Amino acid sequence: MHTINEQDILTYLLGVNDAELFERANDIKVQRFGDEIFLRAIIEFSNVCDKKCHYCGLRAPNGKTERYRMTKEDILDAAALATSEGAATIVLQSGDDFSYSTEDIGSLIQEIKSSHDVAVTLSLGDRGLDEYAYWHDCGADRCLLKLEVTNPRLYKRFRGGEDFSSRLHKIKFLQHLGYEVGSGVIVGLPDADLISTLRDILFITDLDLDMIAAGPFIPHPQTPLADMEHGCIDLSHRMTALLRILNPHANIPATSALGALDSDSQKLGLLRGCNVLMPSMTPERHRSDYTIYPGKNASNIDITDSLKLAKDMISALGLVPSSSKGFSRRNNVHESTPRSASGYSARR
Repeated sequence: MHTINEQDILTYLLGVNDAELFERANDIKVQRFGDEIFLRAIIEFSNVCDKKCHYCGLRAPNGKTERYRMTKEDILDAAALATSEGAATIVLQSGDDFSYSTEDIGSLIQEIKSSHDVAVTLSLGDRGLDEYAYWHDCGADRCLLKLEVTNPRLYKRFRGGEDFSSRLHKIKFLQHLGYEVGSGVIVGLPDADLISTLRDILFITDLDLDMIAAGPFIPHPQTPLADMEHGCIDLSHRMTALLRILNPHANIPATSALGALDSDSQKLGLLRGCNVLMPSMTPERHRSDYTIYPGKNASNIDITDSLKLAKDMISALGLVPSSSKGFSRRNNVHESTPRSASGYSARR
């Protein structure tokens, strides 16, 4: 239920009272999740994509990107390394790459789940509804399917002519299947104003999602939006804080896009309502080629240090790197009530 009205949201988006907004969002986060920050280890196993999204460096027409596909063995090795470093969630992410069959993905899910006590999240784009049903049967727990913008006109423009209703239908179908479902938007796309940002917040909230991501737009030099201004970091923080207030149960990451624009802004997100970090566990030889936007993955960070650096960031803020799978609090069925470093038991 919305606990603030539209005028309140617009006032906060304008930055009239950031201190109040961020404190309010953080208080709600602590009430639901304690001081725990959930970790999701992402394996970006392919940067091949058949889409033509105007904002993404992986878009099919970009001939300057060196494409790669990881083998099944390499993906399983990366998952094993991530779990050995303490990750309790593995995110399998790629462009819209149909060279991996339904059975290929299903086998990966089954082998990861049988070998490790982890949750598996899929972020594979517009695959078939029957495929997502099969993968859920194979043991996949969560699914991420971004909208990026909720205005159908802007969606069609920035997604290369695609239909918004089809994407929305897929999100609702995934919820019907029983996945924990995540979606989100890009903050500060060209021609997006405060009213459209307000509408994004309300639309996303009405979907009743388990995970919500909102990170600033970063122009990629090999896309049609190369010359546009990047999104506002402060507006991104305001948006995630408002989403926290309206969606107290949801897992909300401090996105890597924040860190790509400013090394401290991702840390601030964890103090302003966000409760998730998603470090990349993609092998070094590929990670710099997963260029959704510039700075997505630091090429000079060893894969074995990725999770450690995320944990160190969390601990330096006085928060707790969680060892749990980090299910959302919407259904309150998966995990016990979290405890903070001080022993505080958060009420859900």
